[in-house]
Amino acid sequence: MNGARGGTGTEDAARDDRYLAYIGSFTSGGGRGITTAAVDPATGALAPLAVTATPENPSCLALGPDGRVLYAVSETERGAALAFRTGSGELEPLGSPVPVGACGPTHLSTAGGRLLTANYTSGSVSSLPLADGGGLLGPAAVLVHRGGGPDPERQEGPHAHQVRPDPSGRWVLSVDLGTDSVRVCAADPDTGELRVHAETVLRAGSGPRHLAFHPDGDVAYVLHELEPQMTVCRWNAAAGELEPVSEVPVAPEGAPGAPRAYPSVVAVSPDGRFVWAAVRGTDTLATFSLADGAEKPQATDVTECGGSWPRDLVAEPSGRRLYVANEWSGDVTWFEVDRRTGHPRRAGSVAVPAAACVVFARETTR
Repeated sequence: MNGARGGTGTEDAARDDRYLAYIGSFTSGGGRGITTAAVDPATGALAPLAVTATPENPSCLALGPDGRVLYAVSETERGAALAFRTGSGELEPLGSPVPVGACGPTHLSTAGGRLLTANYTSGSVSSLPLADGGGLLGPAAVLVHRGGGPDPERQEGPHAHQVRPDPSGRWVLSVDLGTDSVRVCAADPDTGELRVHAETVLRAGSGPRHLAFHPDGDVAYVLHELEPQMTVCRWNAAAGELEPVSEVPVAPEGAPGAPRAYPSVVAVSPDGRFVWAAVRGTDTLATFSLADGAEKPQATDVTECGGSWPRDLVAEPSGRRLYVANEWSGDVTWFEVDRRTGHPRRAGSVAVPAAACVVFARETTR
């Protein structure tokens, strides 16, 4: 499967519509590592092809800028990151795992020729240079967050949970559950190291976890873990400013004794018409319509997530389907999306023990 394949122009065009899914998991929870799966273009069904056992706890994955390199964190006490060459079969490691200089990296992304990791346990963001070909270089430059929040168990200090570039590519935003804030950072033009440009403080005790941008690039949705809510923000790329506008609940208030809601991921449809939020504890997906504008999400639907403890929620590139990585039930479930209402309808699932994240990449040849 690793060799180059020839084909007619028609075959090549058809292959352009074919995707692979890479599924990360917690090996400490019984996961196998990174599962490569074929995506049926007609039904969206996932068919596992191969498993890459290393690194330990690849709980978050991200594609490089050209889509041909996959990066994985090793969410461990001695946090690290690893690069792989993608293709149509097993992943090919590009070197050995590189330390990120922090504990518990839980999210990663690429920006400005560097790999960025959000390190939950250490409360920091690390930056690693990318080598020619997409491999990783060290040592890591580490930006340490400061502060805490009112929850003594979860906010005794900073806990960076996500780091990502803004749509303009000029800024990097880090979402910190421990400090109830989002930091806007800029990279030093000479060293690539991150420096804090501004910090947006959100409601105390809310525990922001994950941020997604509207395709237009001027609105962001911040999902909170410690309170089941989403903050709608205006994003000013020219000034590097994130301004909270409103708060929207993502789970109904539970009855006494009901499971507590722990939101995990927010996703925006590629066409910008809908927003979805995954909520653990209640094990639901909340749907919001943006018919009244990107700044005015309206709750329209709550759907069961198809498993237990939905840790990741991803819209496939076409927007026709949603995929949910259910960590505790050990599966990835996919949903057909009603193009008119945004309602997700369960269509199938595949067993992936301790599933943590899903990333889609075009199938390529070598």
